Amino acid sequence: MTNLTFNWQGMVTFLVDLLNTPSPTGYHQEAIALTRKAFEALNIPDLVLTETPKGALVIHWQGKSNSHPRGVTAHADTLGLMVKEIKANGALKTTNLGGLMWSGAEFENVTIRTRTNKRYRGTLIPINPSTHVNPDIATQARNAEMLEVRIDAKTSSASETRALGIEVGDFVFLDPRVEVIEETGFIRSRFLDDKASVACIYASLQALHLAGVRPAQDTTFLIANYEEVGHGGAYGFPDGLFEVLAIDMAALGVGQNSDEFHTTICVKDSGGAYHFDMINKLRDLADEYHIPYKTDIYPFYSSDGTAYWRSGGGARVGLVGPGVASSHSYERTHMDTLQHTTHLISRYLLSSS
Repeated sequence: MTNLTFNWQGMVTFLVDLLNTPSPTGYHQEAIALTRKAFEALNIPDLVLTETPKGALVIHWQGKSNSHPRGVTAHADTLGLMVKEIKANGALKTTNLGGLMWSGAEFENVTIRTRTNKRYRGTLIPINPSTHVNPDIATQARNAEMLEVRIDAKTSSASETRALGIEVGDFVFLDPRVEVIEETGFIRSRFLDDKASVACIYASLQALHLAGVRPAQDTTFLIANYEEVGHGGAYGFPDGLFEVLAIDMAALGVGQNSDEFHTTICVKDSGGAYHFDMINKLRDLADEYHIPYKTDIYPFYSSDGTAYWRSGGGARVGLVGPGVASSHSYERTHMDTLQHTTHLISRYLLSSS
């Protein structure tokens, strides 16, 4: 058995940096550049990094064999907002990117990025938000019509807002509010879905490199940038893969088996069941290496593994991931689930069959 040593502090440092780098679906430039730089800094001699025209990061690591090549994917894109309308009062009506829960973003601070990269601060607030003025505010719906971005600039008209350089189509970044609670091991932030999984892949590759080993099979890692809208995994993998392992967050909630302290092997989501042999392979690896795990089913969720299949991919596909609470809102995870997920990824990469 290969002994692996994991640099957990390095993983957390990379994760925090990535969480603090905006990457709503459609705006990949900063996060992909940061991720590429981090993987290059691992100094793995035969790691080949390229980017697709679509903007995803593709990392190839030659394995001991190329008889059954593999793919591994996680996504760096997140939820977010885009300016839909500049309102008569100077505020911004927005459209959501991905499945943002509006009530979970209410009163969040934001950054508006203009086309020329000017940046303005603001807050996503309900229309007429003061309880001293609007007695119905507590019970009114939270949606795109009800919420607007109040810009921290002197503007009270559409023309004044446009004079700032803000226009329809500009991205609006929600503050992630990253907090690492070292005493208890919890990490709180927006967008742990799915930047936590990217960090797990990063820590896994580093551990293999430090141990002086390489994957058992040629492996292509795809850091996708359009998962939140359903087509991140549809492009970027080479043809002829035998297996694809998707890494994405495990959704927690009433009726779910997942938690923040195990890794989770997803057996079925809204796209259907994952490959029987892959599920059992992952379970066998977790059992063999005493990796705490749970199995679960997500009826309102799909991954880039499903996107890969729907685009015509022929490999068998499995899905694992760290447990993330309050998905698509202000999320939380724990070091336990990150460590167990990283360990399982590593053992999968080293497995011969």
